[in-house]
Amino acid sequence: MEHKHMLILIIVPSSVTAIIILLVMIYCCRRKGGETVSRDIEASFEVKERDGVEKDLLIKFKDGEDLTVYDILDAPGEVIGKSSYGTLYRATLLSIDRLTLLRFLRPACTVTMKEVVPVMELLGSLRHQNLVPLCAFYAGPRGEKLMVHPFYRHGTLAQLIRDGNGEAHKWHIICRISIGIAQGLDYLHTDLEIPIIHGNLKSSNILLDRHFRPYVSDFGLHLVLNPTAGQEMLEASAAQGYKAPELIKMKEVSEETDIYSLGIILLELLTGKEPFYRKANLDKDIYLPNAVQSAILDHRVMDFYHPKILLSQNDEQRTVSEDHIYEFLQLAMACCSPSPALRPTIKQVVSKLEEIGR
Repeated sequence: MEHKHMLILIIVPSSVTAIIILLVMIYCCRRKGGETVSRDIEASFEVKERDGVEKDLLIKFKDGEDLTVYDILDAPGEVIGKSSYGTLYRATLLSIDRLTLLRFLRPACTVTMKEVVPVMELLGSLRHQNLVPLCAFYAGPRGEKLMVHPFYRHGTLAQLIRDGNGEAHKWHIICRISIGIAQGLDYLHTDLEIPIIHGNLKSSNILLDRHFRPYVSDFGLHLVLNPTAGQEMLEASAAQGYKAPELIKMKEVSEETDIYSLGIILLELLTGKEPFYRKANLDKDIYLPNAVQSAILDHRVMDFYHPKILLSQNDEQRTVSEDHIYEFLQLAMACCSPSPALRPTIKQVVSKLEEIGR
């Protein structure tokens, strides 16, 4: 543990000197310049005791061994995302001149430190080529909590799809991203002694590098949220179209509910549409799985994928066939089955995607 500041007040009754000293010390503690993550935190919360001790806690994991509390709290940060339970910052670690992703968790939204620390130690131990690693975890005396991750400059999968980037219509890119997401989820579901349920899988939680390798983020985050914040996360997922129909409370998340969310992402990748979208001649939103199901029954599947996909080639320069696209669509729809028992396992999803992508 490290102390960021130690303030010693010498109080001399009725002394002008004491007041001057106090004002000077307050001035010195405030830093000039732009907003930083630390100032945002300090401005938002009152000082409160955490587990009986007012101290900073920094837990370091792989690739975060050289970080200090000062590096994290003094990093100039730019807000790049907000939710009901926290804020995302793109921050620069000045001592090593490196961009990083800081996730600030609001104290009112999290469980006790006694519950949080074991979860963070577990999440920090996970390493997979398709997961966003946790490099460090900081907890401060005001109840503030920060998760430190690498920063990925090429944005999210949601941005790639919505921006209409031509790369999003290339079959080998679609397969690479799909397989990578599924492999990351497979690791969480099957490679650990106790499976970790993602709980909030969606295209905006998939980060990309310049080679379009996907990195799944936010996995297991629901484990450190209190029931109210967890339910708000679930409601946001439902509003965006990723929630499985049988899921009522966040504590009920399962491998099957993760598979449902994965199916929605696969449909997004292939169609370029959001889970809820609107046609120009309609005044209400259309739910993507329902629309695709109707298209399959009416033999209108071609209406739901970009024609450029058929013109693209895979890594072996083989032309993509409609059969490949149809198999991909069928797999996505199986994942989105209203019945959890009818959804494929993550192992089956990975195997089928690898087969389709060959």
